[in-house]
Amino acid sequence: MKATQEKLKLKLQEALGAALGADYANADPLLVPASNPKFGDYQANVALPLAKQLGQQPRAIAQKIVDKLDLSGICKPPEIAGPGFINLKLETDYLIAQLKAIQTDPRLGVAPAKNSKRVIVDYPSPNIAKEMHVGHLRSAIIGDCLSRIVEFMGHEVLRVSHVGDWGTPFGMLIAHLEEAYPEALTTTETLDLGELSSFYREAKKRFDTDEDFRKAAHQAVVKLQAGDEKTLLAWKIVCQLSSRAYQVIYDLLGLAPFIERGESFYNALLPEVIEELDKQGLLVENQGAKCVFLDGFTNREGEPLPLIVQKSDGGYNYAATDLAAIRYRVQVEKVQRVIYPVGAEQTNHFAQIFQVGRKAGWITDVTEFVHTPFGLILGEDGQKLKTRSGEAVRLRDLFDGAIAHARTDLEQRLKEEGRVETEEFIADVAQVVGISAVKYADLSQNRTSNYIFSYDKMLALKGNTAPYMLYAYVRTQGISREGNIDYGKIKADAPIILQEELELTLAKHLLQLDEILMEVEKDLLPNRLCEYLYQLSQKFNQFFENCPVLKSEEPVRTSRLILCDLTARTLKLGLSLLGINVLERM
Repeated sequence: MKATQEKLKLKLQEALGAALGADYANADPLLVPASNPKFGDYQANVALPLAKQLGQQPRAIAQKIVDKLDLSGICKPPEIAGPGFINLKLETDYLIAQLKAIQTDPRLGVAPAKNSKRVIVDYPSPNIAKEMHVGHLRSAIIGDCLSRIVEFMGHEVLRVSHVGDWGTPFGMLIAHLEEAYPEALTTTETLDLGELSSFYREAKKRFDTDEDFRKAAHQAVVKLQAGDEKTLLAWKIVCQLSSRAYQVIYDLLGLAPFIERGESFYNALLPEVIEELDKQGLLVENQGAKCVFLDGFTNREGEPLPLIVQKSDGGYNYAATDLAAIRYRVQVEKVQRVIYPVGAEQTNHFAQIFQVGRKAGWITDVTEFVHTPFGLILGEDGQKLKTRSGEAVRLRDLFDGAIAHARTDLEQRLKEEGRVETEEFIADVAQVVGISAVKYADLSQNRTSNYIFSYDKMLALKGNTAPYMLYAYVRTQGISREGNIDYGKIKADAPIILQEELELTLAKHLLQLDEILMEVEKDLLPNRLCEYLYQLSQKFNQFFENCPVLKSEEPVRTSRLILCDLTARTLKLGLSLLGINVLERM
């Protein structure tokens, strides 16, 4: 089913061409949802910018468009308001027909893309050998959500975690491992990640203060790159331990499976990257390093700022690895779109490597590489969220805290309601609500903004939170249980009756899902979907509280059950695209 807004846009463009000439047939009608329901459902504002161009009054232009506008079967007669706004109100019969069309559609009217693309989403991409902390949260949550939405929209998605598993930090770890814990090289079971995290800090302290140790670390990097057997074993131990610990976090978050491809994967390709850049005349030697000078980037003195791709000692940095990944993704994996959910502090880095990719011809008009930056997670003090000791909060501790808070809230509510539930029920609900609250609190923010992390706010049963959304779904299932209704057995030919204003409001909102998902696929802002689901929950709750369902007479009763079912399915689908599971009871 084509989005209603898209249908109206095409109709308006036909009218523009008929009223003003073929040159205007492809003009943007500037169609937007009406800001106030009393003005209708949609508003076309194209007459205003055309006024100066045509030398006519905007209301006169609007009238010409309306005279040629055929919206029979979709909208009531258009109305011109103010200086030349064209207001459109959907016909009730049109709404009913659209609801009937999605009633038996598992995709709820969201058509898959006609031209499927191959897309890579690069997440969560932590650095091996360090425990995952709050700084890794947004990449994981946002990346998983974008992957789900882009895939649902009909594209082939490759989820790739570009982990940092190579370079100087590993030389540092290997050197310290060989000296302080030589027994660790005989088995992968000696150390767990908690010990390794402390071990990393010890190694870093030595690296920063001990010149001899620093030299040993650099030598270990050389051995690692040369393929020394003992050094490679130490590297593999660190990588395996890290991956095993990370998987616990990934499972807690419910991340969809992805490919873990470390920087080491591209190691053998780096000389080819340098050679290709050199052949194209892009490389310039600067103080012994091989660089690419970029347009629009200067240092504090105003001099051109180069991007170093090979250091003066012959080593490579992560810019070189990222360029190798770009080249590989285009030439070998044949992708048309690559999405990088990475913190805003890396904006310049991505602008630089994308520019080099374009200069090298790897990124073209048919390959879109996009950095989707996100802000910081802050504590109540407005600073980066940290522990009392000043360290980044471990993700495991953060999730355990969310689950504990959710359990406390649930147990208090059960006590107040006089309900008795099993330990299994309490534990399951607490985990789903706790994890969902963290994920939703993140996704409901515009990803470019910072936000303050607060268990109390994210676990509130009212407001734009996961518990509020989950509770709306639970309400739909409560109706089913109370009335002994199997939504799946409602007859497809049962009439839908939209008489009450709250029924119409809910119906219109249900039919906007495809428009919202098309927007998110384009601009990669999951908060748009969150806001849609929040408004859906609000509209359903208003409908539920004012329009009796089970106590209504037929055929209104069945019609309202259909609205409940469509609401439940829309919430379930929408939340699943956010990576959130629903609950039947809570």
